Amino acid sequence: MTATYRKGPIITSLLDTDWYKITMMQGVHHKYPNASVTWEFRCRNSENLAPYLSDIREQIDQLATLKLSADESAYLSTIPYLTPDFIRFLELFRFRPEYVKVFMEEQELCIVIDGPWSHSILFEIVILAIISEVRNRILYPEITIEQAVNHLREKLSTLRNNYTPDQLAGLKLADFGTRRRLSQPVQEAIITVLRHEFPGDFVGTSNVDIARRHGLAPMGTMAHEWVMAHQQLGSRLVDSQRAALEAWVQEYRGHLGIALTDTITLDAFLRDFDLYFAKLFDGLRHDSGDPLLFAEKCIRHYQALGIDPRSKTLIFSDALTFDKAMALKTALEGRIKTSFGIGTSLTCDVPGLKPMNIVIKMVACNGQPVAKISDEPGKTSSRDQGFVKYLKRVFQVAH
Repeated sequence: MTATYRKGPIITSLLDTDWYKITMMQGVHHKYPNASVTWEFRCRNSENLAPYLSDIREQIDQLATLKLSADESAYLSTIPYLTPDFIRFLELFRFRPEYVKVFMEEQELCIVIDGPWSHSILFEIVILAIISEVRNRILYPEITIEQAVNHLREKLSTLRNNYTPDQLAGLKLADFGTRRRLSQPVQEAIITVLRHEFPGDFVGTSNVDIARRHGLAPMGTMAHEWVMAHQQLGSRLVDSQRAALEAWVQEYRGHLGIALTDTITLDAFLRDFDLYFAKLFDGLRHDSGDPLLFAEKCIRHYQALGIDPRSKTLIFSDALTFDKAMALKTALEGRIKTSFGIGTSLTCDVPGLKPMNIVIKMVACNGQPVAKISDEPGKTSSRDQGFVKYLKRVFQVAH
Protein backbone atom coordinates (compact mmCIF):
# COMPACT_ATOMS: atom_id res chain seq x y z
CA MET A 1 0.00 0.00 0.00
CA THR A 2 1.38 3.43 -0.98
CA ALA A 3 2.32 5.64 1.96
CA THR A 4 0.38 8.87 2.39
CA TYR A 5 3.58 10.85 2.86
CA ARG A 6 7.01 10.40 1.36
CA LYS A 7 10.00 9.65 3.53
CA GLY A 8 13.09 11.68 2.69
CA PRO A 9 12.82 14.26 -0.10
CA ILE A 10 9.27 15.40 -0.86
CA ILE A 11 10.14 16.63 -4.36
CA THR A 12 11.82 13.83 -6.30
CA SER A 13 11.42 15.08 -9.88
CA LEU A 14 12.29 18.36 -11.53
CA LEU A 15 8.91 18.08 -13.27
CA ASP A 16 6.92 17.83 -10.01
CA THR A 17 5.66 21.34 -10.67
CA ASP A 18 2.91 23.13 -12.57
CA TRP A 19 3.06 23.28 -16.35
CA TYR A 20 2.82 27.06 -16.48
CA LYS A 21 6.14 27.32 -14.67
CA ILE A 22 7.78 25.40 -17.52
CA THR A 23 6.05 27.44 -20.24
CA MET A 24 6.90 30.76 -18.57
CA MET A 25 10.45 29.53 -17.97
CA GLN A 26 10.94 29.02 -21.71
CA GLY A 27 9.67 32.54 -22.39
CA VAL A 28 12.03 33.96 -19.78
CA HIS A 29 14.95 31.92 -21.13
CA HIS A 30 14.43 33.28 -24.64
CA LYS A 31 13.36 36.86 -23.96
CA TYR A 32 14.62 37.94 -20.53
CA PRO A 33 17.69 35.83 -19.68
CA ASN A 34 19.24 38.66 -17.65
CA ALA A 35 16.17 39.61 -15.60
CA SER A 36 16.42 39.25 -11.84
CA VAL A 37 13.39 38.86 -9.59
CA THR A 38 12.29 38.57 -5.97
CA TRP A 39 9.45 36.51 -4.54
CA GLU A 40 8.00 36.49 -1.03
CA PHE A 41 5.97 33.84 0.81
CA ARG A 42 2.74 34.65 2.62
CA CYS A 43 0.48 32.48 4.78
CA ARG A 44 -2.97 34.07 4.40
CA ASN A 45 -4.58 32.28 7.35
CA SER A 46 -1.95 33.37 9.92
CA GLU A 47 -1.06 29.80 10.88
CA ASN A 48 1.94 29.23 13.14
CA LEU A 49 4.52 27.57 10.90
CA ALA A 50 7.50 27.90 13.24
CA PRO A 51 7.52 24.18 14.19
CA TYR A 52 8.25 23.25 10.57
CA LEU A 53 11.14 25.66 9.94
CA SER A 54 14.04 23.18 10.06
CA ASP A 55 12.20 20.54 8.00
CA ILE A 56 11.32 23.13 5.35
CA ARG A 57 14.95 24.27 5.15
CA GLU A 58 16.15 20.69 4.82
CA GLN A 59 13.70 19.93 2.02
CA ILE A 60 14.69 23.07 0.10
CA ASP A 61 18.38 22.16 0.41
CA GLN A 62 17.64 18.70 -1.02
CA LEU A 63 16.26 20.27 -4.20
CA ALA A 64 19.86 20.87 -5.29
CA THR A 65 20.24 17.17 -6.16
CA LEU A 66 17.45 17.18 -8.76
CA LYS A 67 18.10 17.08 -12.48
CA LEU A 68 16.10 16.27 -15.57
CA SER A 69 16.23 12.57 -16.42
CA ALA A 70 16.68 11.22 -19.92
CA ASP A 71 13.07 10.00 -19.96
CA GLU A 72 11.81 13.41 -18.82
CA SER A 73 13.86 15.16 -21.49
CA ALA A 74 12.50 12.80 -24.14
CA TYR A 75 8.96 13.52 -22.94
CA LEU A 76 9.43 17.29 -23.16
CA SER A 77 10.80 16.82 -26.68
CA THR A 78 7.36 15.54 -27.74
CA ILE A 79 5.74 18.90 -26.88
CA PRO A 80 5.66 20.83 -30.17
CA TYR A 81 6.08 24.30 -28.70
CA LEU A 82 9.03 23.52 -26.42
CA THR A 83 12.27 24.28 -28.24
CA PRO A 84 15.41 22.10 -28.29
CA ASP A 85 17.60 24.85 -26.84
CA PHE A 86 15.25 25.29 -23.88
CA ILE A 87 15.09 21.56 -23.20
CA ARG A 88 18.90 21.54 -23.25
CA PHE A 89 18.84 24.39 -20.73
CA LEU A 90 16.52 22.31 -18.51
CA GLU A 91 18.92 19.37 -18.77
CA LEU A 92 21.65 21.61 -17.37
CA PHE A 93 19.39 23.33 -14.81
CA ARG A 94 19.98 22.80 -11.10
CA PHE A 95 18.11 24.36 -8.18
CA ARG A 96 20.26 26.86 -6.27
CA PRO A 97 19.07 26.82 -2.64
CA GLU A 98 21.30 29.81 -1.89
CA TYR A 99 18.71 31.92 -3.72
CA VAL A 100 16.21 31.09 -0.94
CA LYS A 101 16.21 32.63 2.54
CA VAL A 102 13.99 30.94 5.18
CA PHE A 103 13.64 32.64 8.56
CA MET A 104 11.21 33.72 11.29
CA GLU A 105 10.25 37.36 11.75
CA GLU A 106 7.78 38.51 14.41
CA GLN A 107 6.63 34.90 14.81
CA GLU A 108 5.85 34.52 11.11
CA LEU A 109 7.57 32.22 8.64
CA CYS A 110 9.31 34.32 6.00
CA ILE A 111 10.67 33.01 2.72
CA VAL A 112 12.38 35.26 0.20
CA ILE A 113 13.52 33.96 -3.19
CA ASP A 114 15.94 36.28 -4.97
CA GLY A 115 17.94 35.52 -8.09
CA PRO A 116 17.96 35.37 -11.89
CA TRP A 117 14.41 34.84 -13.12
CA SER A 118 15.24 31.87 -15.35
CA HIS A 119 17.16 30.15 -12.53
CA SER A 120 14.70 30.83 -9.68
CA ILE A 121 11.32 30.52 -11.41
CA LEU A 122 10.81 26.86 -10.45
CA PHE A 123 11.09 27.43 -6.70
CA GLU A 124 7.54 28.74 -6.17
CA ILE A 125 5.47 25.60 -6.67
CA VAL A 126 7.91 23.16 -5.11
CA ILE A 127 8.38 25.27 -1.98
CA LEU A 128 4.62 25.63 -1.52
CA ALA A 129 4.20 21.85 -1.96
CA ILE A 130 7.03 21.26 0.53
CA ILE A 131 5.48 23.55 3.16
CA SER A 132 2.07 21.96 2.71
CA GLU A 133 3.33 18.37 2.96
CA VAL A 134 5.75 19.02 5.86
CA ARG A 135 2.92 20.61 7.83
CA ASN A 136 0.32 17.99 6.90
CA ARG A 137 2.39 14.96 7.82
CA ILE A 138 3.06 16.46 11.26
CA LEU A 139 -0.50 17.69 11.93
CA TYR A 140 -2.35 14.82 10.23
CA PRO A 141 -0.13 11.71 10.40
CA GLU A 142 -3.15 9.41 10.67
CA ILE A 143 -4.84 10.47 7.42
CA THR A 144 -4.60 7.83 4.70
CA ILE A 145 -4.75 7.89 0.93
CA GLU A 146 -7.85 5.71 1.20
CA GLN A 147 -9.64 8.42 3.17
CA ALA A 148 -8.85 11.02 0.52
CA VAL A 149 -9.93 8.71 -2.30
CA ASN A 150 -13.10 7.61 -0.51
CA HIS A 151 -14.09 11.23 0.13
CA LEU A 152 -13.53 12.03 -3.54
CA ARG A 153 -15.72 9.09 -4.54
CA GLU A 154 -18.45 10.35 -2.22
CA LYS A 155 -18.33 13.73 -3.95
CA LEU A 156 -18.42 12.06 -7.37
CA SER A 157 -21.44 10.03 -6.27
CA THR A 158 -23.19 13.22 -5.13
CA LEU A 159 -22.37 14.83 -8.47
CA ARG A 160 -23.95 11.92 -10.36
CA ASN A 161 -27.01 11.98 -8.10
CA ASN A 162 -27.56 15.73 -8.45
CA TYR A 163 -27.15 15.99 -12.21
CA THR A 164 -28.19 13.95 -15.20
CA PRO A 165 -25.66 12.51 -17.66
CA ASP A 166 -26.78 15.14 -20.17
CA GLN A 167 -26.08 17.92 -17.68
CA LEU A 168 -22.65 16.50 -16.86
CA ALA A 169 -21.73 16.03 -20.51
CA GLY A 170 -19.08 18.54 -21.48
CA LEU A 171 -18.06 19.35 -17.89
CA LYS A 172 -14.31 19.80 -18.44
CA LEU A 173 -12.12 19.38 -15.36
CA ALA A 174 -8.38 19.63 -14.78
CA ASP A 175 -6.41 19.08 -11.59
CA PHE A 176 -4.66 22.27 -10.42
CA GLY A 177 -3.78 20.97 -6.95
CA THR A 178 0.01 20.68 -6.72
CA ARG A 179 0.84 23.66 -4.53
CA ARG A 180 -1.47 22.97 -1.57
CA ARG A 181 -1.83 19.21 -1.81
CA LEU A 182 -2.04 16.92 1.20
CA SER A 183 0.93 15.06 -0.30
CA GLN A 184 2.29 13.95 -3.65
CA PRO A 185 1.00 10.36 -3.29
CA VAL A 186 -2.47 11.70 -2.47
CA GLN A 187 -2.46 13.97 -5.54
CA GLU A 188 -1.47 11.07 -7.77
CA ALA A 189 -4.18 8.82 -6.29
CA ILE A 190 -6.82 11.52 -6.75
CA ILE A 191 -5.82 12.02 -10.38
CA THR A 192 -5.94 8.27 -11.00
CA VAL A 193 -9.52 8.11 -9.72
CA LEU A 194 -10.60 11.16 -11.71
CA ARG A 195 -9.08 9.76 -14.87
CA HIS A 196 -11.28 6.65 -14.68
CA GLU A 197 -14.35 7.74 -12.72
CA PHE A 198 -15.08 11.43 -13.35
CA PRO A 199 -18.54 11.61 -14.97
CA GLY A 200 -17.63 14.55 -17.18
CA ASP A 201 -14.45 15.11 -19.20
CA PHE A 202 -11.23 14.92 -17.17
CA VAL A 203 -8.84 16.79 -19.44
CA GLY A 204 -5.54 16.61 -17.54
CA THR A 205 -3.42 17.95 -14.70
CA SER A 206 -1.16 20.93 -14.15
CA ASN A 207 1.42 18.60 -12.58
CA VAL A 208 3.99 17.82 -15.27
CA ASP A 209 5.50 14.75 -13.62
CA ILE A 210 2.13 13.06 -13.10
CA ALA A 211 0.95 14.04 -16.58
CA ARG A 212 4.07 12.47 -18.10
CA ARG A 213 3.81 9.19 -16.22
CA HIS A 214 0.05 8.77 -16.70
CA GLY A 215 -0.23 9.86 -20.32
CA LEU A 216 -2.30 12.94 -19.46
CA ALA A 217 -2.21 16.41 -20.98
CA PRO A 218 -0.19 18.95 -18.95
CA MET A 219 -2.46 21.94 -18.31
CA GLY A 220 -1.56 25.61 -17.93
CA THR A 221 -0.29 28.66 -19.78
CA MET A 222 0.80 31.74 -17.79
CA ALA A 223 0.62 32.99 -14.19
CA HIS A 224 0.46 36.47 -12.67
CA GLU A 225 4.25 36.71 -12.49
CA TRP A 226 4.50 36.89 -16.29
CA VAL A 227 2.35 40.02 -16.44
CA MET A 228 3.74 41.49 -13.20
CA ALA A 229 7.35 41.24 -14.33
CA HIS A 230 6.56 43.22 -17.48
CA GLN A 231 5.85 46.21 -15.23
CA GLN A 232 9.66 46.50 -14.99
CA LEU A 233 10.94 44.97 -18.22
CA GLY A 234 11.37 48.10 -20.29
CA SER A 235 7.98 49.13 -21.65
CA ARG A 236 6.00 52.09 -20.31
CA LEU A 237 4.00 50.97 -17.29
CA VAL A 238 0.73 51.73 -19.06
CA ASP A 239 1.81 49.38 -21.88
CA SER A 240 3.01 46.55 -19.63
CA GLN A 241 -0.03 44.26 -19.99
CA ARG A 242 0.03 44.58 -23.77
CA ALA A 243 3.79 43.95 -23.73
CA ALA A 244 3.26 40.76 -21.70
CA LEU A 245 0.58 39.48 -24.07
CA GLU A 246 2.65 40.39 -27.15
CA ALA A 247 5.73 38.62 -25.78
CA TRP A 248 3.62 35.51 -25.13
CA VAL A 249 2.21 35.52 -28.66
CA GLN A 250 5.68 35.91 -30.15
CA GLU A 251 7.01 33.00 -28.07
CA TYR A 252 4.21 30.51 -28.67
CA ARG A 253 2.81 31.47 -32.08
CA GLY A 254 -0.75 30.34 -31.38
CA HIS A 255 -0.07 27.64 -28.80
CA LEU A 256 -1.05 28.11 -25.13
CA GLY A 257 -3.77 30.59 -25.99
CA ILE A 258 -5.38 31.28 -22.61
CA ALA A 259 -4.63 34.71 -21.11
CA LEU A 260 -4.80 35.47 -17.39
CA THR A 261 -7.03 38.47 -16.70
CA ASP A 262 -6.73 39.73 -13.13
CA THR A 263 -3.18 40.97 -12.63
CA ILE A 264 -4.46 44.58 -12.65
CA THR A 265 -8.23 43.85 -12.43
CA LEU A 266 -10.42 42.52 -15.21
CA ASP A 267 -11.63 45.96 -16.32
CA ALA A 268 -8.08 47.23 -16.85
CA PHE A 269 -7.19 44.00 -18.63
CA LEU A 270 -10.12 44.22 -21.05
CA ARG A 271 -9.16 47.79 -21.99
CA ASP A 272 -5.85 46.35 -23.23
CA PHE A 273 -7.34 43.16 -24.67
CA ASP A 274 -8.28 44.64 -28.03
CA LEU A 275 -9.39 42.95 -31.25
CA TYR A 276 -5.82 41.92 -32.07
CA PHE A 277 -5.34 39.98 -28.83
CA ALA A 278 -8.95 38.76 -28.70
CA LYS A 279 -8.43 37.06 -32.06
CA LEU A 280 -5.00 35.66 -31.18
CA PHE A 281 -5.94 34.16 -27.81
CA ASP A 282 -8.36 31.23 -27.50
CA GLY A 283 -9.83 32.43 -24.23
CA LEU A 284 -9.36 33.86 -20.75
CA ARG A 285 -8.74 32.54 -17.23
CA HIS A 286 -10.61 33.71 -14.13
CA ASP A 287 -8.75 33.69 -10.81
CA SER A 288 -10.48 36.24 -8.56
CA GLY A 289 -13.71 38.14 -8.05
CA ASP A 290 -17.26 37.13 -8.91
CA PRO A 291 -16.97 34.45 -11.63
CA LEU A 292 -20.36 35.15 -13.21
CA LEU A 293 -19.70 38.88 -13.34
CA PHE A 294 -16.35 38.03 -14.94
CA ALA A 295 -18.06 35.83 -17.53
CA GLU A 296 -20.67 38.43 -18.40
CA LYS A 297 -18.01 41.11 -18.89
CA CYS A 298 -15.94 38.81 -21.09
CA ILE A 299 -18.95 37.83 -23.21
CA ARG A 300 -19.94 41.46 -23.69
CA HIS A 301 -16.34 42.36 -24.56
CA TYR A 302 -16.14 39.69 -27.26
CA GLN A 303 -19.52 40.77 -28.65
CA ALA A 304 -18.43 44.42 -28.76
CA LEU A 305 -15.39 43.35 -30.79
CA GLY A 306 -17.59 41.44 -33.23
CA ILE A 307 -16.37 38.03 -32.01
CA ASP A 308 -18.80 35.20 -31.32
CA PRO A 309 -18.20 34.31 -27.63
CA ARG A 310 -19.15 30.71 -28.41
CA SER A 311 -15.83 30.40 -30.26
CA LYS A 312 -13.90 31.26 -27.08
CA THR A 313 -13.23 29.51 -23.76
CA LEU A 314 -13.31 30.72 -20.17
CA ILE A 315 -11.17 28.81 -17.66
CA PHE A 316 -12.27 29.09 -14.03
CA SER A 317 -9.74 28.31 -11.29
CA ASP A 318 -10.62 30.26 -8.15
CA ALA A 319 -11.46 28.12 -5.09
CA LEU A 320 -13.71 25.84 -7.12
CA THR A 321 -15.75 22.82 -6.08
CA PHE A 322 -17.76 20.46 -8.27
CA ASP A 323 -20.98 22.28 -7.38
CA LYS A 324 -19.52 25.71 -8.19
CA ALA A 325 -18.21 24.39 -11.50
CA MET A 326 -21.59 22.91 -12.41
CA ALA A 327 -23.38 26.14 -11.49
CA LEU A 328 -21.07 28.12 -13.79
CA LYS A 329 -21.31 25.58 -16.61
CA THR A 330 -25.11 25.62 -16.40
CA ALA A 331 -25.33 29.43 -16.32
CA LEU A 332 -23.05 29.84 -19.33
CA GLU A 333 -24.20 26.87 -21.43
CA GLY A 334 -24.52 27.79 -25.09
CA ARG A 335 -23.05 31.27 -24.57
CA ILE A 336 -19.31 30.55 -24.21
CA LYS A 337 -17.18 27.44 -23.74
CA THR A 338 -16.08 26.65 -20.18
CA SER A 339 -13.43 24.58 -18.44
CA PHE A 340 -12.53 24.26 -14.77
CA GLY A 341 -9.28 23.87 -12.86
CA ILE A 342 -9.82 22.63 -9.31
CA GLY A 343 -6.99 22.54 -6.80
CA THR A 344 -7.22 22.34 -3.03
CA SER A 345 -10.72 20.85 -2.91
CA LEU A 346 -9.38 17.90 -4.91
CA THR A 347 -5.92 17.25 -3.50
CA CYS A 348 -6.31 18.37 0.11
CA ASP A 349 -9.90 17.54 0.99
CA VAL A 350 -10.49 15.06 3.81
CA PRO A 351 -13.06 15.56 6.60
CA GLY A 352 -11.35 17.02 9.65
CA LEU A 353 -8.41 18.42 7.68
CA LYS A 354 -7.93 22.18 7.34
CA PRO A 355 -5.91 23.00 4.21
CA MET A 356 -3.39 25.82 4.12
CA ASN A 357 -3.87 29.14 2.36
CA ILE A 358 -0.34 29.93 1.23
CA VAL A 359 1.12 31.80 -1.72
CA ILE A 360 4.47 32.93 -3.07
CA LYS A 361 4.22 36.09 -5.16
CA MET A 362 6.72 38.12 -7.13
CA VAL A 363 7.39 41.46 -5.44
CA ALA A 364 10.23 42.89 -7.55
CA CYS A 365 11.79 42.64 -10.99
CA ASN A 366 15.18 44.08 -11.82
CA GLY A 367 15.30 45.68 -8.39
CA GLN A 368 12.03 47.60 -8.87
CA PRO A 369 8.61 46.87 -7.33
CA VAL A 370 5.87 44.97 -9.12
CA ALA A 371 2.30 44.44 -7.99
CA LYS A 372 -0.85 42.45 -8.56
CA ILE A 373 -4.17 44.29 -8.09
CA SER A 374 -6.72 41.53 -7.94
CA ASP A 375 -10.47 41.67 -8.51
CA GLU A 376 -10.65 40.41 -4.94
CA PRO A 377 -9.07 43.08 -2.68
CA GLY A 378 -7.66 40.52 -0.23
CA LYS A 379 -5.55 39.05 -3.02
CA THR A 380 -3.75 42.29 -3.92
CA SER A 381 -0.03 41.57 -3.71
CA SER A 382 2.88 43.98 -3.29
CA ARG A 383 5.32 45.11 -0.63
CA ASP A 384 5.35 48.68 -1.96
CA GLN A 385 2.04 50.43 -1.38
CA GLY A 386 3.29 53.56 -3.09
CA PHE A 387 3.79 51.57 -6.28
CA VAL A 388 0.32 50.05 -5.89
CA LYS A 389 -1.21 53.54 -5.73
CA TYR A 390 0.77 54.57 -8.81
CA LEU A 391 -0.28 51.44 -10.67
CA LYS A 392 -3.92 52.08 -9.81
CA ARG A 393 -3.67 55.63 -11.10
CA VAL A 394 -2.00 54.60 -14.35
CA PHE A 395 -4.57 51.84 -15.03
CA GLN A 396 -7.59 53.79 -13.72
CA VAL A 397 -8.37 51.29 -10.95
CA ALA A 398 -10.84 52.69 -8.44
CA HIS A 399 -10.69 50.31 -5.47
